[in-house]
Amino acid sequence: MASPALANPSLTLGLSLVAGILAQLLARHLSVPGIVVLLSAGVLLGPEALGLIQPASLGPALQTVVGFSVSVILFEGAMSLDVRKLRREARSIQRLVTLGAAITAVGGTLAARALMGWDWKVSALFGTLVMVTGPTVITPLLRRVRVTHRVATVLEAEGIFVDAVGAIIAVVALDMALHAEEGPWLLVSALGSRWGVGLAVGALTGLLITVGLRKASWVPEDMTNVFTLALVLGAFQVSNALAPESGVLAAIAAGLVVGNGKVPARREVLAFKEQLTLMLLGMLFILLAADMRLSQVTALGWRGLLTVLVLMLVVRPVAVAASTAGSGLSRNEKAFIAWLGPRGIVAAAVASLFATRLGAQGVQEGQALRALVFLVIGVTVVVQGLSGGVVAGLLGVRRVVPRGYVLLGANALARQVAHALQARDEAVLLVDSSDATLKRAQQEGFRVLFGNGLEERTLLRAEPEGRQGFVGLTHNEGVNLLFAERVRALQRTARSYTALHRRHVGVSTDTVSATGGHVLFGAERDLDVWVTRCEQGAVSRESWRLEAPQVENIVPPATGNLEEALVPLVLERETGTVLFDESTVPVAGDRVDFLVAHGRKDEAHAWLSAHGWRPVTSDVPIPDTLPPLGRRDR
Repeated sequence: MASPALANPSLTLGLSLVAGILAQLLARHLSVPGIVVLLSAGVLLGPEALGLIQPASLGPALQTVVGFSVSVILFEGAMSLDVRKLRREARSIQRLVTLGAAITAVGGTLAARALMGWDWKVSALFGTLVMVTGPTVITPLLRRVRVTHRVATVLEAEGIFVDAVGAIIAVVALDMALHAEEGPWLLVSALGSRWGVGLAVGALTGLLITVGLRKASWVPEDMTNVFTLALVLGAFQVSNALAPESGVLAAIAAGLVVGNGKVPARREVLAFKEQLTLMLLGMLFILLAADMRLSQVTALGWRGLLTVLVLMLVVRPVAVAASTAGSGLSRNEKAFIAWLGPRGIVAAAVASLFATRLGAQGVQEGQALRALVFLVIGVTVVVQGLSGGVVAGLLGVRRVVPRGYVLLGANALARQVAHALQARDEAVLLVDSSDATLKRAQQEGFRVLFGNGLEERTLLRAEPEGRQGFVGLTHNEGVNLLFAERVRALQRTARSYTALHRRHVGVSTDTVSATGGHVLFGAERDLDVWVTRCEQGAVSRESWRLEAPQVENIVPPATGNLEEALVPLVLERETGTVLFDESTVPVAGDRVDFLVAHGRKDEAHAWLSAHGWRPVTSDVPIPDTLPPLGRRDR
């Protein structure tokens, strides 16, 4: 039995926050869906086991905490949606949110009635509760299982929009069940008022945030995040006060407006909301799982499990088939969408609200209803989450990612490296936050990605799966190193390269090696000088082949006079092409692309020829005489 000292609301919230973050860290290391670990941790730490977390100590405040958290989570999810992508898949999304949701509600109702033996009123409430899928579960799953853009867009949009539709319909259905004497008019007026209020409040809030963030004189840069957060939380509660449970729609509407409103600080706000969402999501699942009683779930028996299987294997496929007919999605894409329909935090939160209100009205099935919803959440998340990658592979809907490199930085030196890679049929993607440099890169024929390369969302858009390497090649070596570290957290098998400044005291070669990365160009270089040369067209890219090494030192030194004359970029041999780094040891037959300074060509060519290199480029002459070597080269 838990100590009375643990029945402390502040302690419960604090432990839930800590447990939520630790559970998600463990899930990352185990490469399993976070919600699987969160639900398990919630049950373990709750009254059913260790009793360290006592959700009952929060009393009515639990619903307030859930409401505030859900508003932030849904705002962040809606903010990340691109309206342009939504338009391309508008038909499938609209029908999934309307026709698909209706089929799911009817199917859930019939399953609960036939298998659980509940009356029609409680069965219908269950049907409305399982209409939703939920971005809080689908989005993390899609980050682990990279599927085609069309499938990802449909699933993400469905999860967000159906949350708003399903939550409002569920609450209205509960009002009708508890006030049946008011008749069908309650349905029409309640739905109309909630959707109208939610859309109006959300759109107005989104507009205020957008205008405020566009005017630096109105909202200073250091207040953009708290300004946005305050307005979202306020809008959620104001909307709920005007029309109960309309706050969900208000948060989503505000997120869509801000996310597509060309806000200068959009990336910073989104990054802040992502971190906040991660924290709140963990806390919510811990609290709600701890508030659940295992005895109530196990009491459902085989009937409860069969109900869940009917929802997964019959109702969901029928809903998806009806909603995507004639959409242009392939049969395998439809099959994957039909398989992936896990329920998330909104279903759990509304189910807890139902249990409380039905219990107050003396409806005995209230707790069983919540238990069945939690069983749906647990089974769908565990089964579909763990099998998502396998099913995507079998159906062939995994995103095809070409092997190649992602370069952080589109400056002139980075473009020279990219040209050397692209000349050997290596796919190259340049990431930068400068419109000018990206425009130049596009003119030179490169794929580009605008964004902050240190943000996880940008890195995921760069499709890290299957990439051969990631290169940090900005003017800031600290940013280059941080980019490499962020990449390794997402794609551990990829090789990371960091460009370092010569004579800088910031990041050293040892620091890069200690973090598992590699030093681009083989050593520290005077990056500013080489970028300037590239911008002025004062360099040429030349290919040299190592035939028979004449001396032991066959790698151009990175110090002394020669460092200012040439820089090795890429090495090509029969096994493939790699970027030149500190571990590169050329052997006979290897071909290397060098960047040669125009003013130092004779010196560079002389050194290369003296050390067993022969030009592959026909216009590179072999010198007859060799100038004296620098002190470091003797």
